[in-house]
Amino acid sequence: MSSVFGNVTIANALKDPSYFKTLQNIAASQPQLNVVEQYWSAWYTYMNNDVLATGIFFFLLHEFTYFFRCLPWMIIDQMPYFRKWKIQPTKIPSAKEQWYCFKSVLLSHFLVEAIPIWTFHPMCESLGISVEVPFPTIKRMTLEIALFFCLEDMWHYWAHRLFHYGVFYKYIHKQHHRYAAPFGLSAEYAHPAETLSLGFGTVGMPMLYVLYTGKLHLFTLSVWVVLRLFQAVDSHSGYDFPWSLNKFLPFWAGAEHHDLHHHYFIGNYASSFRWWDYCLDTEAGPEAKSAREERMRSKAEKNVKKNN
Repeated sequence: MSSVFGNVTIANALKDPSYFKTLQNIAASQPQLNVVEQYWSAWYTYMNNDVLATGIFFFLLHEFTYFFRCLPWMIIDQMPYFRKWKIQPTKIPSAKEQWYCFKSVLLSHFLVEAIPIWTFHPMCESLGISVEVPFPTIKRMTLEIALFFCLEDMWHYWAHRLFHYGVFYKYIHKQHHRYAAPFGLSAEYAHPAETLSLGFGTVGMPMLYVLYTGKLHLFTLSVWVVLRLFQAVDSHSGYDFPWSLNKFLPFWAGAEHHDLHHHYFIGNYASSFRWWDYCLDTEAGPEAKSAREERMRSKAEKNVKKNN
């Protein structure tokens, strides 16, 4: 049964063997719901099994969003016109590399990510994550998603930095660094242990949030996952356009930030923002290296003058 209305009787009265007929019933009887809320509640009412409804929805949402967002970058890689914005213009992924990466990522989705997704709804229920309509306000969802971006970025920075040490890099993270010039599809090309550990930042942070607040909606979590996937794919795209987000938000990382990480294999560990790498002096690239050396030289000169 579905708890989307918080009342099983209402859900049973509106349910129909056809999804679109269920949608029509809801639209007619629940005019206070907006279009998205109507489609959402129709899905859960039609399925009449919240565990199955959430599992199918989240799996398809992840697959569609990830590969849909990768597609434009795959097309752009084949168009010479865009090379002037390619960060590493001499390294264009071949069709063979794209196909290999696609198969590997798809296999990972089914073998590594599918099981946690299918067990996700019972966890949501135990934590208090709601599927009921209506949704929270736009303001609340915006603030929560902004917080999730910050928390995930913090987790990603430290976990990613750990993966660059010793055995963690050699046996786990090295797989992701197969491509020194990343491309969209390579965003989720990683060892299963890395997929699960770094993925905790995306799903685990909202869980910690709801444990503290006692309130979170699954739709908010869905929007957050979509935006996080867009961010991950775009940061691996290999392109830095004049209209890229980092040109308008200086603290946004983007492809230019993460491409340097793949190029030099060290530094720029954060996912969405630049502040962790800036504050902890782990920025990547020759310019950052020169700036570090200049600061060290300046500091040494000051110490010499102070001691004299």
